[in-house]
Amino acid sequence: MRYQGSPQFQHGQPPKIGVLITNLGTPDAPTPKALRRYLKEFLWDPRVVEIPRPLWWLILNGIILNTRPKKSAHAYQQVWTERGSPLLYHTEDQAKGLAERLKARFGDQLVLAFAMRYGNPAIDTAIQQLLDQGVDRLLVLPLYPQYCASTSASTLDKVNTDLVRRRWLPSLRFVASYHDFGPYIEALAQSIEAHWTQHGRAEKLLLSFHGIPKRNLKLGDPYYCHCQKTARLLRERLGLDEAELLVTFQSRFGKAEWLKPYTDATLKQLAKDGVKSVQLACPGFSADCLETLEEIAVENRGYFLAGGGERFEYIPALNANPAHLDALDQLIVQNLGGWLGSGEEDFSASAARAVALGAKA
Repeated sequence: MRYQGSPQFQHGQPPKIGVLITNLGTPDAPTPKALRRYLKEFLWDPRVVEIPRPLWWLILNGIILNTRPKKSAHAYQQVWTERGSPLLYHTEDQAKGLAERLKARFGDQLVLAFAMRYGNPAIDTAIQQLLDQGVDRLLVLPLYPQYCASTSASTLDKVNTDLVRRRWLPSLRFVASYHDFGPYIEALAQSIEAHWTQHGRAEKLLLSFHGIPKRNLKLGDPYYCHCQKTARLLRERLGLDEAELLVTFQSRFGKAEWLKPYTDATLKQLAKDGVKSVQLACPGFSADCLETLEEIAVENRGYFLAGGGERFEYIPALNANPAHLDALDQLIVQNLGGWLGSGEEDFSASAARAVALGAKA
């Protein structure tokens, strides 16, 4: 194996802690060409589509990549802004806000970077940037509150793929989930209450989580249970009952059964049952993206209003909301236990001792 040679260990270099926050990813542009490149990387991940590789290769390259990029590009064009992809700039804002908080508390001992599991900025590029700054301890925080193999585990796969090529490895910690983390639940509750203060309450509050195939639940993925616990804790915090707050799942793909109830089917049924007002939040999305801004706020809104509903309001994701950044800051510090404040010594003296023993200056 040929190891990556940079960075190389340097005697006397003050050790630093690196924090890498990640999200799913986004195409570089809202064009069919960019979408084809992005979808090829995303859909070829065996964590995302668990179909035997030869069969899936034929389906992906023979059908999906020849039909879906154009449709997806049109959808991205509806949410693209002057800053580019919403998911990218919201994650960038989150990284900036967290870096400011952490620097104010810990100075130069801690550095933060962000990356996307698919697309840019790439995880291997972000890891290189952190190691180049002297990071010898690395905390990886995927911004998926609820653990799922196709998101959280896939992120760790990508990190490990990078690290396996390196000779000098940092100590590694990984946050698998934070679905029941108190400050996260509180940030969600405050966001919803702020919306109520400005717009009043609707008859129903829906919490729409990204769906996964039901088969994954049967195979042991805890995602469904994590979503339900988040919803229960939020329901209790808001003082709602099960008739007022409903849990649904969106974004299904293919013909297999996915987690139910489906968000679109639920909205159609609510309208049919005479419900006139609905508010919807997506607690599993840490930042607004195509699935919230187009699928929920446009497409699913249309289903409800076309069925007879009169008022549909999407409550934005937490994005760079100060309460959200405070929650993530607390989560990071909690997972750095034992690392903060360690390694304080005279590094110039350490370097001198190493040189005396024959090390390069």
